[in-house]
Amino acid sequence: MDFQGFPVAALDFYEDLELDNTKSFWEAHKQVYLESVRRPMEALIEALSTDFAGEKVSVFRPYRDVRFAKDKTPYKIHQGAFVSVGPRTGYYVQIGATGVRLASGFYDATAERLRLIRRAIDDERHGAALEKILARLKRAGWEIGGTTLKTAPRGWDSSHPRIDLLRHKTLTARRDYGFDDVIHTPELVDRIRAHWRETTPLIEWISTHG
Repeated sequence: MDFQGFPVAALDFYEDLELDNTKSFWEAHKQVYLESVRRPMEALIEALSTDFAGEKVSVFRPYRDVRFAKDKTPYKIHQGAFVSVGPRTGYYVQIGATGVRLASGFYDATAERLRLIRRAIDDERHGAALEKILARLKRAGWEIGGTTLKTAPRGWDSSHPRIDLLRHKTLTARRDYGFDDVIHTPELVDRIRAHWRETTPLIEWISTHG
């Protein structure tokens, strides 16, 4: 199926789901989810994966894992998809009530992987290269984020010139399209493709050093 854009019904579905996150609402509107959210997302990620071939392409399940969560609402309030090019590393897209969002980077890491990444950040050449990559992304309109420690990681001096990067436990670049008209058109594929390519140097840096 060719991607034709996300219909307005997809945004309306998630706006309503945020207000009524129940099984009864879901069952009554499941067909809307399948036709307006799930199938367009599958078509979108299929079109993109030919240019960003990775280990795995995933369209995530709509159900939340509530086993250990205080929030017991059963359904995610967005639909995400991920092209994995390494351990928890790759390209992400989602749609929800606030529109479409992109991200690239790594969202989880083992202690050993973080050790390797921090060692590369500490290295003058590799650390400076990452700073340049992130600076270019910021200038291009990306928001740099991720989970960070409140203090310096164990074994690192808080006066390190790249301490802000060393504090990262995850590292992502994010861009919001919101309600831009393009999200309702086939041109969204080309827009995402171009923007994901801007983040490829970050993905390659992470893959090389982590």
